[in-house]
Amino acid sequence: MGKQDADFEEELEMDADVDVDVDDNDLDLELGDDTQGDGRLQSTSKRVRMIFSVMASPNRIDILRILNSKGPLTYSELKSLAGFKSKKESGKFAYHLRKLLRQSLVALNKSERRYTITNLGKLVLSLARQIEERSIIESGKMYVRTSHDSIEEFNSDKIIQSLVREGSLPLELSQKITEEVENRIYKFQTTYLTGSLIREMVNNVLLEHGHEEYRNKLARLGMPVYDVQDMVSNLDDVDNGAEGILFNAGQRIFAEHLLTNILPKDVADSHLSGDLHISNPGVWSMIPDTIFVNVKELLDDGLDLGGKYLDVSRINSSKQLDEITSSLSVIISLLSKEASQEIVLDGLTTLFTKHSKSLPELEEKLTNAFATASTTSKYNKTSTNISIRLQLGTDTKIINSIINAYKNYVAITPIPKIGLIIDNEKGKITDVSQSISEILLLGGKIMIAKGQISSNGVTSGSTKSTTPLAITLQSVSINLPRLAFESNKDETYFRARLALLMKPALDSMALRKKEISDLTRRGLNPILAKNTQYMQRSSVSLVVNLVGLKESVFNILGFKDNKDGRAILHKVIQTAVDVGAKKGKELGDNVTICMTDTEGSPRFATLDGEKYGKNSSLNSMESDFYSQGTVINSSEIHDYTNKTEVISESNKLSKLLNGGLLITLDIDKDLKVDEIKKSIEKTTELVPSFKLVRQTSICGECGFKDQPFEDKCPKCKSPILLHKTTKKDGEQKACPNPECDYAVPWEENN
Repeated sequence: MGKQDADFEEELEMDADVDVDVDDNDLDLELGDDTQGDGRLQSTSKRVRMIFSVMASPNRIDILRILNSKGPLTYSELKSLAGFKSKKESGKFAYHLRKLLRQSLVALNKSERRYTITNLGKLVLSLARQIEERSIIESGKMYVRTSHDSIEEFNSDKIIQSLVREGSLPLELSQKITEEVENRIYKFQTTYLTGSLIREMVNNVLLEHGHEEYRNKLARLGMPVYDVQDMVSNLDDVDNGAEGILFNAGQRIFAEHLLTNILPKDVADSHLSGDLHISNPGVWSMIPDTIFVNVKELLDDGLDLGGKYLDVSRINSSKQLDEITSSLSVIISLLSKEASQEIVLDGLTTLFTKHSKSLPELEEKLTNAFATASTTSKYNKTSTNISIRLQLGTDTKIINSIINAYKNYVAITPIPKIGLIIDNEKGKITDVSQSISEILLLGGKIMIAKGQISSNGVTSGSTKSTTPLAITLQSVSINLPRLAFESNKDETYFRARLALLMKPALDSMALRKKEISDLTRRGLNPILAKNTQYMQRSSVSLVVNLVGLKESVFNILGFKDNKDGRAILHKVIQTAVDVGAKKGKELGDNVTICMTDTEGSPRFATLDGEKYGKNSSLNSMESDFYSQGTVINSSEIHDYTNKTEVISESNKLSKLLNGGLLITLDIDKDLKVDEIKKSIEKTTELVPSFKLVRQTSICGECGFKDQPFEDKCPKCKSPILLHKTTKKDGEQKACPNPECDYAVPWEENN
């Protein structure tokens, strides 16, 4: 408690005859007692007159407005916000506050030492606003409905002030622009104006006079009324309630801000035209894409949020299993707020080896922790993914327990937000292949990899192992087919264009890092702030994603898919890597090149189809999006060797791409557990990392996943019967509809 707060009662109990410097406008009416008529009516009349006398002071109206919008507030907070900052003004402020307290327009919570506006105060404030607005309207003068919920008489001086303050216009130019705007307003002869309408008129005049740079600073960011109405009407596209609508609207505004005021114009134009793609533009300059974190270090040391998230329980150093699993859920939820794509959690095995004595208890607690933490932040069409990285060759029992807990979590979650990354660099995949095959059938998310790799195939790239956090900024993808189209089948010119485009793209990534670092330093990302020294070079990698490489070389440039053609393909990658390394030294950042999934791929294909037509190059594509990595089919993997073209080429690309290559193992939907297990083990022998992908049907009504038995319940006709196990009845084939009691014993021929 500050000194001002401690002394507030003394200030309010000042003698009535203390000389207080009060403006004439603040003087109260001297109200005497009425001696005629009914006593109750006289008292009521006096009460009303006293309230009106309080309303006569603009300072007291301001205090009510502040408490209404920002209260409850301490004495010192309220005094500062009301503009009474000097010691000389303390008495004046106390005088006004006492008046409001005596008329019950403001109340004091003595236990919390905070002031609040009363219901009567809210009524008085509303009445004052209505009187003010009506007086302006009936005066016949022009009035403005402002963005801060008030109606004010039109004043051209405020336009000048805005131009100088917001747009940094010289005063003389501001006066000239304002004069023209004012003439147009009076020409319309309207009595109703809005702040947004005036701003539009100002921006039009600025554009007419060729001042586009000033116009960009003064532009209003927002959405058309039609788009807002459409967003509310089409609720089928909303999957996160009212929060989803509000978030989508906010994303659109910040995306517009990024493209108009943050990014260099050439980079913004390249994104809009389809030369490159920026993922998650709404949060692009606020949070990174992927975070690699050693969660053991965070839990061992405790988590200091620096005064942020005051409604979240504090996380101290965790020693007991209950504390660890509970803290893990909180950490996952908080970390997902600080990354737009993925959080990779390491160190769980070591953590539970140290603190867990009972494996069944660990599985139970960890299952609950996964389920609790699975509601993660959503900055795109999909939520931020959480990946648990397990290093084989360490504590086998603990690893199996974590995998079992994950299996339990997947079984009860229609679309899991948490996945597993199995690092088999120092262990045998055969130790866990059975379990992860079963998990895959349940709809789980599995990545097999050596080293620190995300589920999207992007390497951490951290140059410093002592930090508990490593960060990748990977949301820029380059449209290689577009560059190929513009190169007239000249491979050298194609690579030159790639080099030219990469330089401004990387400049924008360096700018992004600076913006995120600044916001992090100021408290936007408290966990990053405490563990990365505000994103220094050692903890951050800038990653550029190449899209459509095969289409560029083999389809558009016209090379054959043979040894010579693949040599050109490798040459293109090497060019990107070399340019990235050189630019990285210039910027002082670690720059890498990857080929992974991005929503920019179908966008590129669509835009190129519109621009160049459905020519033979695009018609020869196998799908409506460009290639992004390598796909291996499980039905063919058993015939492959290290010398098989798709395998040898994948391994070559993995070595060339220092930022990572996403290899997916496409699991046939009809494969059984044993067949999936064999496919996983064989693929592990051939490539360093790969992602398991299998289509899983999910009931849109109840959320249950498909199983290899009848499609419909014979009793209620609900789709997709459930294979479940209970202690009482054992294995059953049951209806997922909770209102239906259909259940029969499970048989192997099902």
